[in-house]
Amino acid sequence: MPNRLSDATSPYLLQHADNPVEWWPWCEEAFAEARRRDVPVLISVGYAACHWCHVMAHESFEDQATADRMNALFVNIKVDREERPDVDAVYMEATQAMTGQGGWPMTVFATPDGAPFYCGTYFPRDYFQRLLEGVASAWRDKRDELLDQGQRVVDALSAPRTLPSAEPPGADRLDLAVRALVRDYDNAEGGFGTEPKFPPSMLLSFLIAQDERTRPYQTADEPTPAALMAGGTALAMARGGIYDQLGGGFARYSVDKGWVVPHFEKMLYDNALLLRAYTRMTRRPPEQGPVTANEHAVLRAVAEETADWMVRDLRTAEGGFASALDADSEGEEGTYYVWTPAQLREVLGEEDADFAARTFVVTEEGSFERGSSVLRLPSSPADRWRYDRVRAALLNARAERVPPARDDKVVAAWNGLAIAGLAEAGVLLERPDLVGAARDAADLLLTTHMVDGRLVRTSRDGRAGTSAGVLEDYADVAEGLLALHGVTGQARYAHEAGRLLDTVLERFADGDGGFFDTADDAEQLFSRPQDPTDGVTPSGRFAAASALLTYAALTGSERHRTAAESALSAVSLLAEKAARFAGWGLATGEALLTGPRAVAVVGDPTDPATEELVRTALRWAPLGTALSRGDGVDDGGVPLLRDRTPRGGRPTAYVCEGFVCKLPVTTPDELRDQLTAT
Repeated sequence: MPNRLSDATSPYLLQHADNPVEWWPWCEEAFAEARRRDVPVLISVGYAACHWCHVMAHESFEDQATADRMNALFVNIKVDREERPDVDAVYMEATQAMTGQGGWPMTVFATPDGAPFYCGTYFPRDYFQRLLEGVASAWRDKRDELLDQGQRVVDALSAPRTLPSAEPPGADRLDLAVRALVRDYDNAEGGFGTEPKFPPSMLLSFLIAQDERTRPYQTADEPTPAALMAGGTALAMARGGIYDQLGGGFARYSVDKGWVVPHFEKMLYDNALLLRAYTRMTRRPPEQGPVTANEHAVLRAVAEETADWMVRDLRTAEGGFASALDADSEGEEGTYYVWTPAQLREVLGEEDADFAARTFVVTEEGSFERGSSVLRLPSSPADRWRYDRVRAALLNARAERVPPARDDKVVAAWNGLAIAGLAEAGVLLERPDLVGAARDAADLLLTTHMVDGRLVRTSRDGRAGTSAGVLEDYADVAEGLLALHGVTGQARYAHEAGRLLDTVLERFADGDGGFFDTADDAEQLFSRPQDPTDGVTPSGRFAAASALLTYAALTGSERHRTAAESALSAVSLLAEKAARFAGWGLATGEALLTGPRAVAVVGDPTDPATEELVRTALRWAPLGTALSRGDGVDDGGVPLLRDRTPRGGRPTAYVCEGFVCKLPVTTPDELRDQLTAT
């Protein structure tokens, strides 16, 4: 049997390389083979950390009888949705249109030309075997109906779709979004909606920015609704089972509304976004934030532990960040993370086990399967020394368990998010090692992922994949590079961001102020994906708007600012009825309201006073502020640094809007006062 997946860079495809199914990777040759054999195509889409993808693989794709049916009746294509988000997007839209729901594994039956005519997600083996026979029979006996259905789907999904004309969001639309979110907010448990409950990482960034704009510095006002929602959600997640109380980092989502039992896979993109949100939420003193002093300390610890987890468990040998850790270990979900009282006693002894059981809510009944419990931390322990000792002992003992598998492909977009989060956290937490990790990841992207001036979406073991970068890759990498420029002062990161954004404007623009998710010279699927709403990551449109706006503030480019404003027009349309799916655009809308501001810090890079001005800028500037730093001698071709020199030989900060700057200042207090002035 041919093994066509053995050379893949995707760990997900490699997981299926030894299946008895004769898989093809996504390629034109597979569809040509279907036309030659005159059979339909079966497209199976998933990702390496997907629990139900593993279940269907074990039940069906590793089963010889099922594989024989698949091989005889279809050409079978395996797709990693993380490597080919464009393929995933068009077939997920078809799946949702046909079934009213979506998810992974996604199973699509299509014509040899790729037109989907029957879609679903996970199918148990017995049902799946009957489905294979039924589809093959319909292909033989009712082909005209299937072809007609496939064409109707293609026609519907490929029809031009344009958003109504709208202006960029003003304060009224952003305030309206908050009121809409209040209606969906879970006052008891935090978060939005009911189970399953996902971390609203992009909304947190918006709510933090909204609170800071509407509750001025040093006021005695009651917390705003935005602050209450952001703080309540962040604290509930931090104390819940969705957060790894021993090793740091967040799981994908909670199966219940109380954040107790997670779906245990841990994704880079979730943690990169949450690192940035938690860092931003605690960047100012507790009296200026959305939570109490004790809660502030909890959230700050979560930020630092999440950064440490990313570097410890996801960093690759080449300096990038792997995509995810699996939900399963030893063939079962969550085994690596859960505990029973007996397991606590075995590691800690009787007294410390009792303390751990009370602290982490480990009971005989359990909160998970077979009497095991997911660790939670409902309140901060009074005996901190004992807590730290017990926690370290449990973490060391857990390290002896079989760990979840790691999907070690490097995805450009998600590494861009990680770079931004680590760069800011490194300065605000006074952890230069985190800035160093961000720099290493950026350097990997700028070498391995840049091929002939264009961005490649993935790499593995230092080898670039074959999938072209999509809009979110260009936008999120540009965002990360701009953040890294701001904290390191290396001009090349700003220039590389500019080149990526030029490609966005030249290759992804839709002619109506928005963007397609794929480039104009990318592989043409039956429709060109274009989704303005956030999913598990910021939408490409809003990610592009954010990076374009920052770059415009850094360079004074009217072209980039106009493009950002046009892209943000969708926020005005989504603010009331779909605010939960526009968090990144709403946050960028807040940045637009502030100018956005720009801060240039110039001074000897080895002088601690220079670093303190950079830290002050990150701590007190409105979110979305463009930051640049230089030595005051060579501006590196960065317009914001031009003619900015230290005053009286001291490191100096310039606060600007539209390149009109306030008087230069040389102390953190003066800079804070300028940044917080209303």
